[in-house]
Amino acid sequence: MSSEADTSRVWTIVVAAGSSARFGADKLDVALDGDRTVLDLSLLHAAAASTGIVVVVRNDSPLLHARPSDNVSVVAGGSNRSASVRAGLQMVPASVPYVLVHDAARPLADADLYRRVIGALRAGAEAVVPVVPVVDTIRSVTEGVIDRDLLRAVQTPQGFRTDVLRRAHADADDATDDAT
Repeated sequence: MSSEADTSRVWTIVVAAGSSARFGADKLDVALDGDRTVLDLSLLHAAAASTGIVVVVRNDSPLLHARPSDNVSVVAGGSNRSASVRAGLQMVPASVPYVLVHDAARPLADADLYRRVIGALRAGAEAVVPVVPVVDTIRSVTEGVIDRDLLRAVQTPQGFRTDVLRRAHADADDATDDAT
């Protein structure tokens, strides 16, 4: 985003509280671009598109004790992804009309993707979920090959009117993403 007017009403919750169990190590600490880690790159892109950022980390993260910048807050996550997003939402001011939720493990979400999500919100959407076509062959264990033309892989950042996301999380159980 190129001007403050573009970002002044958008906050991003960067969810970084996962265990990285499937990866086998803390994937957010992996360097991808010189000394920049997966988490660094995710935060860099979020900062370019947002006035405020809430980074949600594991309860044992050293970031909880770091001194963040003026527009960055760090909070401990919950026992599951939804609880972590709810912890982040508590830090978003009530006056902020739009909030994005981004998985820190997706460092390649670029400025154009953020711009399109924010643009759709500003055009009147209550929720915006970027998706990409599924390119792999998918098989059901009982039905065989599934027509991948009917499938989409859900991405982040997902964008929401802040009031809509707060209502969605008010009574919700755990979900694998916020659009659910």
